[in-house]
Amino acid sequence: MFTGIIQQVGTFKRKLKESNKYKLQIEVNDFLEDVSTGDSIAVNGVCLTVVNFNTSTFTVDVMPETVKSTNLDELKKGDKLNLEKSLQLNSFMGGHIVSGHVDGTGILKNIKDEKNAKIFTFKVDENISKYLVDKGSVALNGISLTVMDYSPEVLKVSIIPETINSTNLKYLKAGALVNIETDIIGKYVNKFLTDKKTDNSKQKELDKQMLREKGFI
Repeated sequence: MFTGIIQQVGTFKRKLKESNKYKLQIEVNDFLEDVSTGDSIAVNGVCLTVVNFNTSTFTVDVMPETVKSTNLDELKKGDKLNLEKSLQLNSFMGGHIVSGHVDGTGILKNIKDEKNAKIFTFKVDENISKYLVDKGSVALNGISLTVMDYSPEVLKVSIIPETINSTNLKYLKAGALVNIETDIIGKYVNKFLTDKKTDNSKQKELDKQMLREKGFI
């Protein structure tokens, strides 16, 4: 589990292809001193397992299913990657609960200035937007952010300079593909309500009684 607070930005070195998967080799400074083989690291928001490392480089496995739903296959040598080590029990929870299981990708449409912030607008699919909530949490390339506005095909977030400067957001341009993980709580609520609508029970609408019975309130 992760929090969406980026700890370091690494540099993509190369892919090491194998028969049914490939490995990514990533270079990063002042980050690997407490890392061990088998540890989980979120790379652009994707939970990956360390299989090899030294003082300045680490290697992770990537499965075909991961490639399909993320932007990892688009990486080119020199690309910047957001990195976060997995959450420890005594760690500070600065962002929100991030699993590292990406739901899909979005395409950056434009970036606009709004006083001291920048508004990033992304094109998304309905399989992403159906889990979004106004002022709810979302992880973009592993960064914990707040939903500013959304529609079935659009997601907007407002980002302060500190977040931009300490992540790979400052390198993004229109057309860039970003990994998106929606709030895990929203996924469970959506699943519960969807199942409720398809069962044969009499109570099929969301109401306070049903929420109270299921422990939401």
